[in-house]
Amino acid sequence: MTSSLPGSRDLPASQYDLSTYWGRVAHAANLSDPRTLFTSSAGLEHAKELVSSYKQGCIQSMTPELWQAKKIIDSTLHPDTGKPVFLPFRMSCFVISNLVVTAGMLTPNLSTAGTLGWQITNQSLNVAINSANANKSTPLSTSTMVQSYFLAVGASCGVALGLNSLVPRLKGLSAGSRVILTRLVPFAAVASAGALNVFLMRGEEIRKGIDVFPTETEEEKQKRESSGLELQSLGKSKKAATLAVGETAISRVLNATPIMVLPPLILVRLQKTDWLKQRPRMVTPVNLGLILGTSIFALPLALAAFPQRQAVRADKLEKEFHDRAGKDGCVEFNRGI
Repeated sequence: MTSSLPGSRDLPASQYDLSTYWGRVAHAANLSDPRTLFTSSAGLEHAKELVSSYKQGCIQSMTPELWQAKKIIDSTLHPDTGKPVFLPFRMSCFVISNLVVTAGMLTPNLSTAGTLGWQITNQSLNVAINSANANKSTPLSTSTMVQSYFLAVGASCGVALGLNSLVPRLKGLSAGSRVILTRLVPFAAVASAGALNVFLMRGEEIRKGIDVFPTETEEEKQKRESSGLELQSLGKSKKAATLAVGETAISRVLNATPIMVLPPLILVRLQKTDWLKQRPRMVTPVNLGLILGTSIFALPLALAAFPQRQAVRADKLEKEFHDRAGKDGCVEFNRGI
């Protein structure tokens, strides 16, 4: 993100009001815009030059071209490292990367081998996305990453296989209800293992803490920028890390809920129509279309649930930060995505 580029003058956080939910939705839709994936290396370098010029005071005000440059950088570079996030694991590629995997998990009448295969594939993708977009002020060791991966895979496969074996035994339910519950099994597996995956992959942050910064008034910010100084970390907070990881886990569940619930329920109804009965080959394309349409809308709605640049009262963190707060007694941190 732009915070990783040289210069002490910060860009406006967004074109939208990030203090409101719908402002964050619009900002998240911008961040997850798949069109930024087509930006060339030269285009990225040009965007970095424009943003750096603004941060160093060479450009005085935001222009449409500068907003576009910020959009490209925010969707491409990691805010802590300043390096491009590997393309398949960017939020702008999230819908595309998850489309085939989600369609696989939601395939009707999936075999046990198919269930295991798609759950393993999904958790592998989740590990990669969580690792690529985590707060990098506390690096994750390879051994911890491998351990977290196998625990998440075990949890998702266990929930999926357990519920698949349980549903047919529910004799009190009608055949239609059992079909619906069977179609919702992937959601239960993905939601539970997805949240667990976030905590496991980012557990090092909770154990060691993440960097927190004082919240500045506009006057303090201008004074610092005019002096050519960068905002300095106050130290690492474990409580801030717990909040950041917890909110990210919730947002993952919020994202998975409509994607894993609406398409299978709609598909069950559509499969009862004469049109789809006469065209069984259309089941897969229809399923993909339902997942794609739901995913496009669900992702920004879920990402916007919590601000990425989170502010919290210092007195809710460790004692060492109580007397070092900034504006309104608050400190800030990068929540990660």
